[in-house]
Amino acid sequence: MNFKPSIHGLLPEDLEAFCKEKGQPAFRAKQIFDWLYVKRVSSFDEMQNLPAPFRAQLAEQFVFQCLEKIETTGGSGETQKLLFKLGDNELIETVIIPAPRRKKNTVCISSQVGCVYGCAFCASGQKGVIRNLTAGEIIGEVLEVANVLGGRPDNVVFMGIGEPFDNYDEVMKAVRILNHPDGLGIGARRITISTCGVVPGIQRLAEEGLQVELSVSLHAPDEEVRAKLMPVNETWPMAELLDACRAYTEKTNRIITFEYILIKGINDAPEQARELVRRLSRFPSRVNLIPLSPVEEFDGERPDSETMKTFFQILEKAGINTTLRDSKGSALKAACGQLRARRL
Repeated sequence: MNFKPSIHGLLPEDLEAFCKEKGQPAFRAKQIFDWLYVKRVSSFDEMQNLPAPFRAQLAEQFVFQCLEKIETTGGSGETQKLLFKLGDNELIETVIIPAPRRKKNTVCISSQVGCVYGCAFCASGQKGVIRNLTAGEIIGEVLEVANVLGGRPDNVVFMGIGEPFDNYDEVMKAVRILNHPDGLGIGARRITISTCGVVPGIQRLAEEGLQVELSVSLHAPDEEVRAKLMPVNETWPMAELLDACRAYTEKTNRIITFEYILIKGINDAPEQARELVRRLSRFPSRVNLIPLSPVEEFDGERPDSETMKTFFQILEKAGINTTLRDSKGSALKAACGQLRARRL
């Protein structure tokens, strides 16, 4: 990439280093951070308590707006999908998911342009991966959503386009910026990182000391079915993945949520629910059951309501905390598995 880095990709200590390099006092870093995330200004010129020459140096070194919103699908107060153009003209999608009764908003953000793993039911990886997003671009998604909402979102989930653990360093930098008390101050437990099963990423996250939520896409009760749906299973088989999940839980005392998309005739049978119970019985966990949302490249169907209810009840009766979710945004192609990297 040959464009300037985003100012929003810097932690306070990075800003302090830049201030020192330019002969500015360290407190300037906190001023900048305040302008970026508390006042949420839209240009360096608005940072009025910074000397004009220093504002010019910031503008020379960094870009302020690193993505451009070019399309919004869905109405205010409903699920909305935002299409963003990046500095190199690549496109990503971000989703706002409201919970009106709780008066909360969740933003589902992307971490890559495309995805390398090619899950059969997911549009995001149908054309592979183009590049990682920078921390600044990731933060840019959240700030653009804050502009739409008129305030910061309550929850951030890394469940959009891309595999977060394939962009580990930039994702973790973005998490720390989102979580910083002098910035947006989004609580760690309100930030969820979702992985398709990249074992080294789970192992690294266990050492971070952050109380973020971890979500693991399982989508099958056994190796054979999972390998057909998720090529990642060839690299990190389900047995190895669940061993890593158990170790993560023991290390962090955090409960992992397993995502399970229900697909008619493939992974929705009662015996498959019982096998899933057996697999997950070694450590505490939660399961999100999600009806399949249509994707052009995959001819699977969602099960009928009674089949999904039976699957849910088997898990619940076994003592596994289970939710049968209504996948929101399907009509906008904004539901689980439907986001994709597009080209202009």
